Amino acid sequence: MDFLQSLINSLPGVAGQGLIWGLMAMGVYITFRVLDIADLTVDGTLGLGGAVCVLLTLNGVNVWLATLIAMLAGMVAGLVTGLFHTKCGIPAILAGILTQLALYSINLRIMGWGTSAGTQATLAISVDKFTLIHSSRYVRDFAENILQNPIVIMIPITVVVVALLCWYFNTEHGSALRATGANRQMARAQGINTASATVVGLMISNGMVGLAGGLLAQYQGSSSVDMGRGAIVIGLAAVIIGEVLLRNKGRVLTGLIGCTVGAIAYYFVIQIVLRLGLGTNDLKLFTALIVALFLAIPYWKGKAAAAAARRAASKEEKNNA
Repeated sequence: MDFLQSLINSLPGVAGQGLIWGLMAMGVYITFRVLDIADLTVDGTLGLGGAVCVLLTLNGVNVWLATLIAMLAGMVAGLVTGLFHTKCGIPAILAGILTQLALYSINLRIMGWGTSAGTQATLAISVDKFTLIHSSRYVRDFAENILQNPIVIMIPITVVVVALLCWYFNTEHGSALRATGANRQMARAQGINTASATVVGLMISNGMVGLAGGLLAQYQGSSSVDMGRGAIVIGLAAVIIGEVLLRNKGRVLTGLIGCTVGAIAYYFVIQIVLRLGLGTNDLKLFTALIVALFLAIPYWKGKAAAAAARRAASKEEKNNA
């Protein structure tokens, strides 16, 4: 009974975190599913968005503007990865690793801006001193401070982001980006500049991650240089879980919604595991197992369907004989 009550009490926090990480997962979805490339920049971009947002807010910039600039900073990181890949001929996965590595030092510099040391690993921001978009402090508080409740804030933000992305992917430029991911050679034959489409896709993807980083830093009350560590795994988990739960067949709208559904489902499962006694040090191992399991489910289903089809065909042949 205590386990169930504890799990129910954790649901608002699960929803709040899931909605934020769902935005990050949408960025992963754009590169992983739409562009069909592996981009590991996101581990650094999440921290970049958080560092930029917190630093600007501490220096008196409006928090909404600071969050927007965090998204733009993420787009710059995506631009760097895109240029590494398209202009320098570096494989996409290695280009992402290089940008991610550089962002570690850059994030330290950003958070240490104006200090004598020049670098700082953590930058705290208190909801008591600054008007933030939301805070985990109000995650269970619907009666008071409703305008700062993460769930109330994140639902319309998610709806707006999904609507804008769906609109973009149905424009001429968005269709060119999707065609690039579907078949680069065919897209090039149709006159599409696949290099430019790849760069734009990486910029949009990392812009989404930077936006999530800014919102996550406000949610947890601080920005840390390590806050993006393992983000790519969580993003992939959300994408894969969402696809399995919604049975996505390649539609962008369903895929984007699935990112949010998958992120919430992921954090719900994590809460169950934590309350069953698994240590926090084992969460990365458990996350890897979750991703592996949901990646294997479609494969197993395909194998089972093929086996059933073979049995049906064999039975029909026997009946005809």
